[in-house]
Amino acid sequence: MSELEPKLVTNPPVATIASLAAHVGDTVTLRGWLYNMRQSGKLLFPIFRDGTGTIQGIVPKAAVSPEVFERVKSLTQESSVIVTGSVRADARAPSGFELDVANLEIVHLVPASDPFPISHKEHGTDFLMEHRHLWIRTPRQSAILRIRATIMRAAQEYFDTNGFVRTDPPILTPAACEGTSTLFELDYFGDPAFLTQSGQLYIEATALALGKVYSFGPTFRAEKSKTRRHLTEFWMIEPEVAFMDLEGDMQLAEAFLTHIVTRVLELHRADLTVIGRDIAKLEAVIAPIPSESENEAVILSEARSAESKDPEEARPVTTAGTFSTTEPGAPGSAASSPNLGWSATTPRFPRLSYDEAHAMLDAAFKAGKLEAPHIYGDDLGSPDETYISSQFDKPVMVHRYPAASKAFYMQPDPADPTKALCVDVLAPEGYGEIIGGSQRVDSYDLLRARILEHNLPLAAFEWYLDLRRYGSVPHSGFGMGIERAVAWICGLDHVRETIPFPRTLNRIYP
Repeated sequence: MSELEPKLVTNPPVATIASLAAHVGDTVTLRGWLYNMRQSGKLLFPIFRDGTGTIQGIVPKAAVSPEVFERVKSLTQESSVIVTGSVRADARAPSGFELDVANLEIVHLVPASDPFPISHKEHGTDFLMEHRHLWIRTPRQSAILRIRATIMRAAQEYFDTNGFVRTDPPILTPAACEGTSTLFELDYFGDPAFLTQSGQLYIEATALALGKVYSFGPTFRAEKSKTRRHLTEFWMIEPEVAFMDLEGDMQLAEAFLTHIVTRVLELHRADLTVIGRDIAKLEAVIAPIPSESENEAVILSEARSAESKDPEEARPVTTAGTFSTTEPGAPGSAASSPNLGWSATTPRFPRLSYDEAHAMLDAAFKAGKLEAPHIYGDDLGSPDETYISSQFDKPVMVHRYPAASKAFYMQPDPADPTKALCVDVLAPEGYGEIIGGSQRVDSYDLLRARILEHNLPLAAFEWYLDLRRYGSVPHSGFGMGIERAVAWICGLDHVRETIPFPRTLNRIYP
């Protein structure tokens, strides 16, 4: 046989579109669906998808049998097919490859009289959400869901490889974690119960049993919010560590987020391109910074300058590129935290105290950059978080909020008991909070008093108080909402695209 003659291939291997780089020059079989079709004279250009990506096929009329040509020509959008062809590298193709089609079998032909409802023209958001079960087939939505899966896997991977034990808290709970106004209540055999807002209280118990733990599961918030950042049902991953202080908690969050972004960049550059994400902005997150960048130094300097006008509110702060200034081994020092896989080369995220954040917002309002002032003592609202996070190219950590604005379980700062040892991690580019964490109250008397101050039912928290009765220790943790992390990493305008079937204030279909 001449080397120029085609080789006879029997039983071509089944491949995925994502794996075609390993099959250049080979004949393979793909199983998927028709995404789109173009025709130019006697050439057909079907675009196939298989869940891992898309690829354009080439079907010259003279190169295939008349039956195969007519079969391909008859395809309608989303018809399912088994297609065989030769993989060819082509730098001009969006995927980098094309498929010279040799044969095609139709598994199911979508009737032309009842076409796939989502065409390649523009559709309104309400229409797409009503057809979410079909919308997720489009390349952009599929790419988002693949990245979501990697974010979830990388989140677990970080904890699993750093000595954490996964422990699953209940979804049905007898009491609130954050506040009773945002609970979904249900009847539990005659007693009131609630869908969980967070697994935190329960994994505090498992942390005191196992040392380092995390939970991962669905959580629910009954806030009547229509903002682009809110879902009523979402997924939360929550680590909790015994003998860890706030500084260790912040270091853990930094290393954790860096790991996730690194994994996404390693595995999903093609998907990020499909979505239209500026990859350079994600690369900036994981780029090492030995000290504050020039831009961040100016921002922090301005905030501190504004803050220093009120000496009674001024306080030192640990900033990007440095470690805590407390004595090694003391509470708040890096050395007092357990080994969490952290190294000196891991990127450090910029940090702002709440007072510095307030000063920044006050200056922005006076300069006409914010419509409303931030009231000192209030928690940060969405416009506040958006402004602060838009000033940085890395996640920024805002810590030590006024204790009165925070949850009952947060440890007061010994240096200023009006502040809580807590932190919110705000994603850059204006995406706002993706992580909320704190050092927990470890005193029985203080925790009991805080429960009563918040008008929570003491009886429902007796088991939680037991954790302070028997071998209490300083401990810390945080929670990261998967959907907000997906929105930031993918650069999405609305959180509804970050989950296969979003549940929002007015939507529970499909």
